[in-house]
Amino acid sequence: MKTWFNAFDADELVREHPIGNAFAAFAETISRDELFARQDRLFRRCLACAWQTGFYQRLWGAAGIEPGDIRGLADIDQLPVFDKGDLMASLEAHPPFGDFGGFGLPDAERPPVVMHTTSGTTGRPQVLLFGAKSREVQNLLLGRIYRLQGLRTSDVVHSVYGHGMINGGHYVREAVLHWTNALFLSAGTGIETPSIRQVELMRDFGATVLAGFADYLKRLAEVAGAQGIAIGRDIRIRALSGQMGREDKTLLSDLWGGAECFDWYGVGDTGVIAGEGPDRDGLYVLEDAHYLELLDIDSGAPAPVGGQGDMVCTCLFKDDVYPIIRFNTHDVSMERQGASSLGFNLRRIEGFMGRSDNMVKIKGINFFPQALGPLLDEVPQFLGEYICRVNADGLLTVTVEVSEGDQNLSNGMQALLKRKLGIEVALELASKGETAALTEIDRRQKPIRLIDERR
Repeated sequence: MKTWFNAFDADELVREHPIGNAFAAFAETISRDELFARQDRLFRRCLACAWQTGFYQRLWGAAGIEPGDIRGLADIDQLPVFDKGDLMASLEAHPPFGDFGGFGLPDAERPPVVMHTTSGTTGRPQVLLFGAKSREVQNLLLGRIYRLQGLRTSDVVHSVYGHGMINGGHYVREAVLHWTNALFLSAGTGIETPSIRQVELMRDFGATVLAGFADYLKRLAEVAGAQGIAIGRDIRIRALSGQMGREDKTLLSDLWGGAECFDWYGVGDTGVIAGEGPDRDGLYVLEDAHYLELLDIDSGAPAPVGGQGDMVCTCLFKDDVYPIIRFNTHDVSMERQGASSLGFNLRRIEGFMGRSDNMVKIKGINFFPQALGPLLDEVPQFLGEYICRVNADGLLTVTVEVSEGDQNLSNGMQALLKRKLGIEVALELASKGETAALTEIDRRQKPIRLIDERR
C-alpha cells in the first residue's frame, strides 16, 4: 500500500521544482524556449491523467475532442475551459466526491488523498482533492515564495488563515513547516481564536511575520492598539505576506510599524500561482508549475497586451489526483510589462484585481467591489471598512466607516467615487464597526464587499 512517505520521490520533486537559491538560479538562467519545453513535458503527463477521469472525458468529448487530438501544450487553446460551476455539477451528479478526482482505484492501489472543501458561504461547499505528490509540490511552491520574500528559520509566523474543512490554514502550515523551518502559530480566523487572544499570542510568542488576508490583518492592528499592546515595542513584526493590493501594503506597513508587505496569489484548487519577490515589482508566475492564461472576460479570447483578463490556470504538477487543465478562476488580473528587476525570465502579473463573476455592471460600467477600498484610502477619515449594495433597480449604495464625518465629507467621497468610477453612487457614512455584521470581517478570511439584490 502506498503511504504519504513513499507516494513520491522528494529529491525528484525538488529537482523538478527548485527552491531557495536554486530557484533564483533557475529563474535567472532558463530561456523562454527551455521553459516552454519543460512545461510541455509536464503538461503531457497531466493530459494523460485527465483522460482517465469521467469529468474530462465528458467535458472534452462534448467539444468533439478525442484522445490524440491534443498533442501538447501548443494545442491547449483547443480545449474548453471549465470553472467551479462544472465542478459543482460533477459533485451533484456523482456525490459525494464528483468524478474529477480520478482516484477511483482499488484500495491497495489508491494513492493517499487529501480532502478539503471551500467555505461554502455562497452555497454547497466544493470538494478540493490533492494527491500526496501534488500536495507536496503546492507546499514547496508556497515555501519557495515565502523564502523568496525573505522568510528565515528564526522567524515566528503568526497565521490567520482558516482551518476546519477549508484548505487555507492547513496548506499554509504545511508549507511553512515542510519548506522553511520557521516556527508556526496556527491562530486561524477570529472565530477560531478571538482577535484579542490573537494579538496576545503575537506578543507572548514573539511573532515576527504575519500571514493572512489584508482586511483581517488591518483589524488585528486596531485590536492591538485598543488593548494597549504597542506595535514596535510589544509586538515586533518585520514582514507580512498574504493577499493584498498596493494600497493595502502602504496602510498595513504603517499599522505594523513599517513592516515589509508582500502579496501572493492562488486559489484553493491550485495552490499558489504567483508571488512577489524582494523587488515587489509584480507577482512572478511560477511557470515551472503553472501555465497561466489571461482571457478576455466577455469573449474568452486572449486578453490584449496590457489588458485585463480572467486568470485561467493549468497545473503542470497535478498528474496524480484531480488534474487541473484550463480552470477559469474568474479572478481578474493583467500582465506586467518590462523586464524583471531581479533578472528572472518569468512572466509577472499585477495580482488580484477583482472577480469577473462578482463584477457589477452599473450603467454599462464594469465595477469591482474589492477595488473600492483603495480608491477611498486618500480620504483621511476613511477607516478601511465598507460594504456595497446594489438594489433591484441597479442603484449602487456604498456604506463606509469613517472616524468622523458630516454632509460635506459624504458629498466629497461621493464626488471622488464618481470621478474614479465614472458612475453615480449613493454614499452612506457609518461609525467604526457598524458594517461588521454585513461584511463578517471577524468571521471570514475574505470579508463580504457586495450585496447584490438583483440576484
